[in-house]
Amino acid sequence: MARRDIDWRERFPGIAEADWRDWRWQLRHALRTEAELSRLVVLTPDERAGLALGGLRTGVTPYYAALMDPAHPACPVRRQAIPGVAEGGAAAGDLVDPTGEEPHRPARGVVRKYPDRALLLVTDTCPVYCRHCTRRRITGGEEGAFDRAAVEEGIAWIAAHPEIRDVIVSGGDPLVLSDERLEAILAPLRAIPHVKILRVATRAPAVLPMRVDDALARLLRRFAPLYLVTHFNHPKELTPAAREACERLVDHGVPVENQAVLLRGLNSTARIIGDLFGALLEWRVRPYYLHQGDLAAGTGHLRTPLRESVRILKELRGRLSGLAIPQLAVDLPDGSGKITLAADWAGPGPAGWRRGQAGESGEAGTWLTNLHGEPVLYPDPPSANCDCPYDGVYYGAGTPPDEAATERGTA
Repeated sequence: MARRDIDWRERFPGIAEADWRDWRWQLRHALRTEAELSRLVVLTPDERAGLALGGLRTGVTPYYAALMDPAHPACPVRRQAIPGVAEGGAAAGDLVDPTGEEPHRPARGVVRKYPDRALLLVTDTCPVYCRHCTRRRITGGEEGAFDRAAVEEGIAWIAAHPEIRDVIVSGGDPLVLSDERLEAILAPLRAIPHVKILRVATRAPAVLPMRVDDALARLLRRFAPLYLVTHFNHPKELTPAAREACERLVDHGVPVENQAVLLRGLNSTARIIGDLFGALLEWRVRPYYLHQGDLAAGTGHLRTPLRESVRILKELRGRLSGLAIPQLAVDLPDGSGKITLAADWAGPGPAGWRRGQAGESGEAGTWLTNLHGEPVLYPDPPSANCDCPYDGVYYGAGTPPDEAATERGTA
């Protein structure tokens, strides 16, 4: 039998439902300390040591924390939210700026790596600080908050560059901002004649679904064409509240797409990824990208070997609707942008790939070709074991995948 998610009232007794459904209350009461988290889960020595490391902030909304298994540290929600000792270790290829954004920041709030697209950073704050965060140099707080002046400077830069037609509003998470602040960002962007497409990148539907109310959905719809790009990584996150948030957006005319990250030991099997994407498609959320883990320092223990990632993608073909199969993307560490990989049906390994043997840096990995036709090495992670130990709890021993999905209400 699949394990039942514990009702939030059991985890947070005495909290009024009106408070629980208030997204501002959720942000104010985020769990940040060892003492706060230990009241909810039985912390392991590894987790206690991880919380003492410092580094990337720790913060978890009560909503998302209620999804954590209190007894099993392998719980995929728990592992995304609570640091472990491995976060303080080093792995081959670790970078502070893993996707090479810093050389492409013409203004403090702007990243521009493509001719026609720009990323507008509007906050360094998140409702949940994911342990696999690729922009931890910013969300860790070292750079400082993005004030109105930084955002206005970024918007002015975009207005002065007519080649920019697609703007992704990100951070941090833009939906920690009020509706009024969001409108003050989206309205001037939409008023720029050459900006044709807006995107908002957020984890709110997965970690703070009460943020997505009718007022927000109406606001976002006003700036169409606008796409909301969210981030579910495991079927355990697919709650009724999350579904309501996604469907509210779609019903208001805001398309929703999902970018998942392959996290070794959390979702690194075709069964988990297939269940996740199949259920999202039923919610009318389009699986967009399946990301290979970026080479962010402190995340090596979560990275999945590239060949395993391609194998997972290949396994999904034929068992899932083509609508539910995303692009497998690698954001290259040289700053040249994303490339996508495909399963090779002609042989045992991805066509055109060559294994990197001991090179000048002593690293081993997979050589890829960037958008400029140049070779880039993606290093192997420290471990190739992609087993997900929580599966026995989540699915139940011997439970067929379809039965498990039915028990979770996602079939």
